Amino acid sequence: MSTASIHAGWRAEDMHGAVTPPIYSSSAYAHDDHSSLKNLFARRSEGFAYSRSGNPTTAVLEERISALEGGIGAIAVASGQAATTVALCALLEPGSHVVASELLYGGTTEFLDDTLADLSVTSTSVDPWDLEAWERAITPDTRAVIVESIANPGAQLVDLDAISAIAHAHDVPVVVDATLSSPALYRPGEHGADVVVHSATKYLCGHGTTIAGLIVDTGSFDPRRCPDRWQRLTTPNRRFGVTFADDYDRGGSGLLSYARAKYVTDFGATLPATSAQQILVGIETLDLRMRKISADATALAARLHGATGVERVNHPTIPGRPDAALAARDFPHGTSGVFSLDLAGGETAAAAFCDALELFTLAVNIGDARSLVCHPATTTHSHLREEQRRACGVLPGTVRLSIGLEDIEDLAADLDRGLTAAARVGNDRATSAAAAARAGHDRGGASAAASAAPDAAPTATASPDALLARQG
Repeated sequence: MSTASIHAGWRAEDMHGAVTPPIYSSSAYAHDDHSSLKNLFARRSEGFAYSRSGNPTTAVLEERISALEGGIGAIAVASGQAATTVALCALLEPGSHVVASELLYGGTTEFLDDTLADLSVTSTSVDPWDLEAWERAITPDTRAVIVESIANPGAQLVDLDAISAIAHAHDVPVVVDATLSSPALYRPGEHGADVVVHSATKYLCGHGTTIAGLIVDTGSFDPRRCPDRWQRLTTPNRRFGVTFADDYDRGGSGLLSYARAKYVTDFGATLPATSAQQILVGIETLDLRMRKISADATALAARLHGATGVERVNHPTIPGRPDAALAARDFPHGTSGVFSLDLAGGETAAAAFCDALELFTLAVNIGDARSLVCHPATTTHSHLREEQRRACGVLPGTVRLSIGLEDIEDLAADLDRGLTAAARVGNDRATSAAAAARAGHDRGGASAAASAAPDAAPTATASPDALLARQG
C-alpha cells in the first residue's frame, strides 16, 4: 500500500524527468495531423484532446487510485458528490430502482430522494444490518445497491460480502462509498463491490485543501450477462457510434468509458489538474496517516465511553456494537478517525460542547490533518426528514468528531473541556427547572391556603431537597 501510494501511475516519463507528477495546466492538446484527432474522437485511439474529458495529471491520479483499490480503471471528477452522481447515472435510467443503506451521508440521501426522484428513479432505504431486508427490497427494476464502507457519522460497518452476494444473485451491481475507510484500511472490491466511489477531499487528500471525487471499476461488473438490462452499454450507442461493453474485451465493463464520454463531459464535472496533483501528494502519506488516525480515534472513543454527559459513543469498538465482529474481521488496521457522540441535553449540550472546544475546529469536513467537529442534525443532515436522521443515528445531541494528527493527549484534554461545558449547561437547566418548580409550588400552595382559610397563618413550604425528590 505505501509503495503504490507513492509510485503507482507515474514513471517519470515527463520530458524533464520530474520525480513527482507535474501539473499539466492546459485546456487543449495539439495533435500532429488530422487523422490523429479524428481517431481520438472516434475512440480508435487513446490520448487527450480537451481537459474537460481528461488531463495527463488527472490520468496519473486515476491510475494510482485504481492500483490502490485493485481495480481496472478509474475516473477523477470534481467532487465526491459528483463521483456518486456520475456512477449512479451511468447505471440508471428512468424507471430504475436503487436499494440504499439507511446509513448514508446526508447529501447522498438527498440526491436519491430528490434529484433522482425528479428523473423518475425510485429508491428504497434499508437497515444495512438486516440482510433479509436487502433481499426483500430488490425488485426486477433494481439497477444498483449502494452502501458506505464506514457510515458517516456513526462509523457503522456493513457485511459487504453478504450484501454483495444477495445483490449479485439478482445481477445487481454494488456501489460502495469508501470515503471513510480509504484503500489503506479496506478495499471494497475484495468484498464484492463492483464500483467504488470516493470523496477524495477527505482522507485521500488528507489536509483539507482540495475538493475531488473518484470512481473505480473493480472489474467484476459485466453488463453482457444481462444485456437487456444495460442496453446503453451492450448495444451500439447512437451518439458515440460504439458499443461500450466491447471495452470489456480490454479489461473493462464499458461503464467508465460511458460515464466519462457522457456524464463527466455533459455535466462538466471536471477535476482541475492542480487539484489532481494535490490529491496525489496527499495519497503519498495515506497509509501512515490512516494508521495513526485510526489508532487515536479508537483510544479516544474508549476514553469517552461512560464519560459524564455522554449517553453513547458510536464507534465499532465500543462494547455492545453489533458490528464489532466485522471490525475485527475486515478492518485489522482500524476504522478511520470519524465517529460520533450522543450527548445528554440534546442540541443545547451539543452546542455548548462544540463552542467550548479550542483545538477541534468547528467545520463540516472530515479526513483533515486537523481534528474537526460538527453538529450533524443542524448541518450535514439538516435537510433530511426526522425519521431519516434517526435512521442515520443522528439525534439532537449527536456530535460528529473527525480525529486528526494532533497529539492524542491534547485532543483528550480538549474533549474534556467540551464535556465540562456540556455538563454545565445541563446543570444550569436542571437548576432552572428546579427553581421554576419551587416557584410554582410556592404560588400554588399559598393560593390554595388563602382560598381554603384566608385568616390562617401561612403554611411552611417544603425544602428544595424534598421538591427535587418529588420530581424524581
